[in-house]
Amino acid sequence: MSPSKSPTEMTVAKSTAPTWATLVATFFGIGRLHPGPGTWGSLAAALLWWLLAVQLPATARGPVILFLVVVTTAIGIPAATLEARGCGKKDPQHVVIDEVAGQLVTLIACPILWKPLLAGFILFRAFDIVKPPPIRSLEKLPEGTGIVVDDLGAGICGLIVMQLLLHFHLLG
Repeated sequence: MSPSKSPTEMTVAKSTAPTWATLVATFFGIGRLHPGPGTWGSLAAALLWWLLAVQLPATARGPVILFLVVVTTAIGIPAATLEARGCGKKDPQHVVIDEVAGQLVTLIACPILWKPLLAGFILFRAFDIVKPPPIRSLEKLPEGTGIVVDDLGAGICGLIVMQLLLHFHLLG
């Protein structure tokens, strides 16, 4: 009789991807957390941005977050491609580098205060889950591009709504 596996062990796909790709795609294992690996990835991105941003002068925050979005996207697309191929799934749940990139987009020009950061987290997750048109069509792009770019689209929607909330002083 074989020992029973935990629910997490049963849902984790075996991957033949290179280790670097798995580490990046899962955001260093955050994507293995359950339930809701995408939510964990977004939360990790928001918290890490907050920890970094409070250490930066206000004038450096914009360039730094833009740099992080570009780097996360540039490394995330090939990592997501390799991980998806490696586990044989089109858009594996444990790949969360896309949530990291999208969450960072929503937080561009966001004040480093708890209400805007929480609002940005919620906005991104809502747009990522609902995927209103034309975001859903971005998933049809090939491999890692489709995995990551649809979340960038959700991040842009979150960014627009966030900036409107801030402009109209709706976050206190």
